[in-house]
Amino acid sequence: MNSNEIEIELKESLVPVEEYLAAGVHIGTQQKSQDMKKFIYRVRGDGLYILDIQQTDERIKVAAEFIAKFDPAKVLVVTSRQYGQYPARKFAEAVGGVSKVGRFIPGLLTNQSIREYIEPDVVIVTDPIGDLQVINEAVQCGVPIVALCDTNNITKYIDLVIPTNNKGRKALSLVYYLLAKEVMSKRGIATSLTPEDFEAEL
Repeated sequence: MNSNEIEIELKESLVPVEEYLAAGVHIGTQQKSQDMKKFIYRVRGDGLYILDIQQTDERIKVAAEFIAKFDPAKVLVVTSRQYGQYPARKFAEAVGGVSKVGRFIPGLLTNQSIREYIEPDVVIVTDPIGDLQVINEAVQCGVPIVALCDTNNITKYIDLVIPTNNKGRKALSLVYYLLAKEVMSKRGIATSLTPEDFEAEL
């Protein structure tokens, strides 16, 4: 597939394909899971698996439509990843949701005696590996899970996968920006936010 073909296929995309590529959204890891195989476009010469940007774009739209159906205050975004923390917080702020970044307190969704106990209607995680605790609790509570998944992730308990590089600073800021923008758009809210607003400082 040459770049012209990619552009033709992505003409309805949320941002030009070059922006996805520049942010490294397509760059996976050197491992691939069976679950993520269908989202992989090819393997690079250096052994890195490359994600299919077209599917990333489509999944962001689907996830946004899904998230937009919930009461904003009941949307919980979680990340233990360093580069995910700033964009996740910014996403929550933009859509009126709640963010829990850094170490996730066990029992936050299951133990009502915890001071910060919350009952979300939907949970968004940045990496199913680092955010396993919240995934387990969401499953126990029957709360649907949207997850940013890299080529090495297991998606067993994930209701909606967004295939993306979930480790890179620019990739995470772009995906969270697009997700926030789309959720707001589905709710009929205009925004002047830019991808740069979601970018963590180095």
